[in-house]
Amino acid sequence: MKNAILVMIITFALSALLSGCGEPSDSFAHRPLKVGVTAGPHAEIMEVVKKVAEEDGLIIQIVEFNDYIQPNMALNQGNIDANSFQPQPYLDHMVKDRKLAILSVAKTVIFPMGIYSKKVKSIDQLNPGAVVAIPNDPANGGRALHLLAKLGVIKLNPGAGLTASLADISDNPLQLTVKELDAAQIPGSLADADLAAINSSFATTAGLVPARDALVSEDAASSYANIIAVRSKDKDHPAIAKLVKAYQSEEVKQFIQEHYQGLVVAAW
Repeated sequence: MKNAILVMIITFALSALLSGCGEPSDSFAHRPLKVGVTAGPHAEIMEVVKKVAEEDGLIIQIVEFNDYIQPNMALNQGNIDANSFQPQPYLDHMVKDRKLAILSVAKTVIFPMGIYSKKVKSIDQLNPGAVVAIPNDPANGGRALHLLAKLGVIKLNPGAGLTASLADISDNPLQLTVKELDAAQIPGSLADADLAAINSSFATTAGLVPARDALVSEDAASSYANIIAVRSKDKDHPAIAKLVKAYQSEEVKQFIQEHYQGLVVAAW
């Protein structure tokens, strides 16, 4: 009898412990929605989203991370309920590489990459053999090549995807010399290169503003827009819908426009 009672006590304790490890989606209504972000603009914007969401009865708890791996791992494990820090291609890579059960439910902002120059004001002034600096990592290198194609100075193979490489260049009429550099070093290359593909996060170090200075830059329709990610099972939960509604509100869009002056752009 004593053994049976002991087994019942242990079973009850284990059940209580396990139930506390990962709160079910239905608990969204009884506690704050935990949203993971990275420091900087994503955290700053989420503070505005939090205020807007409160008006709709949704309480958001912002959880800040210092890297780009843990926000997705924490979401997949149920330690947070959503995150807002990454572009779609990065999420796709993480989901495939780590077999995560998370997905995108909405676009947020884009940090537009632009093509800049201190030597020419338009492509008509570009000389044959001109030097072009682009980032050396696959994702940003592909972004740069697609922008150069949009500018009309190269053509890419029809099948070139988001991570297009130099091998995907099908036509280079000006025989441009493309140099691959670390993204953070490219603003410093403007004195030497004729064109440079620069992320907005690095553009400020060179005193550049995409909306003003770029010969061409990404717009809100870019495939590199950042997104809100949630667990697959939670994608239709009313609390997630309220989060998206608050983020994609006019109040948040106005904050982005006024606060970042083109360095961050609303993508909805």
